[in-house]
Amino acid sequence: MTSATLRHSVWILRGNPLTAVAAAGVTLFVLIAIFGPWIVPYDPVVSNVSEALLPPSAAHLAGTDQLGRDVFSRLVIAARLDLAIAVSAVGISFAIGAVVGAFCGYAGGRLDRAVGRFVDVMMAFPLFVLAMAMVAALGNRIENIVIATAIINLPFYIRFARAEVNVRRNVGWVEAARACGESHFSVVLRFLLPNILPAMAVQISLNLGWAILNAAGLSFIGLGVKPPTPEWGIMVAEGARFISTGRWWLVAFPGLALMMAVLCFNLLGDGMRDILDPRMRT
Repeated sequence: MTSATLRHSVWILRGNPLTAVAAAGVTLFVLIAIFGPWIVPYDPVVSNVSEALLPPSAAHLAGTDQLGRDVFSRLVIAARLDLAIAVSAVGISFAIGAVVGAFCGYAGGRLDRAVGRFVDVMMAFPLFVLAMAMVAALGNRIENIVIATAIINLPFYIRFARAEVNVRRNVGWVEAARACGESHFSVVLRFLLPNILPAMAVQISLNLGWAILNAAGLSFIGLGVKPPTPEWGIMVAEGARFISTGRWWLVAFPGLALMMAVLCFNLLGDGMRDILDPRMRT
């Protein structure tokens, strides 16, 4: 990062404190995911029926669930799984979608139109319903959740890369690269793709939040991660049965963790857009 970019980033963060808060929140979630197993006070899957449904206290910061498991410990461990699913799925969809979209936007013609129509057909379906269908067909294992989430994220990156490369494929520096003997393959991978990556970083941040919500949604309806594995969607689904009896903490804490993770990634994406937008460099 150059000094000019760093100064511009600091200027954006000072003018938009929410972006700084979002960056701090994302950093906190990442640290929790990395060091979670070493900071939890209890084993997140061990039951203790004698302590079932205890409200938040000094011994159990977020209370206990219907099996006596510590809710705080399960929240912390679930962060690693949810972030791992989101990062893996978005990483796969970004790597494939960016390359496919870039080559299609560069080549144009029939290939570009065919891929464009395929993307339009995919986006015509409700993407969460499409993910439900794929997980139901493949089985609700973690790797299948990652695959389904990656597939429904593909259209965003293909469309974005196609559009960005399409407007750059005939600019001067691309023509100069071709004139110097660079192959079409090299022009796309060495010149065009790196040029659009900063703008795609915004889409990555937004999709990470959506991928977390998608994984939790699948678990909530029973098509995601299987119990007793700690996962935010499962915890909300299990706690929903006890809302009417006043055990609010079973839903409130995992729901709050899910909301804050999605919100932080979305706000971070908005901030990255301002940082990377050349029109903001005044």
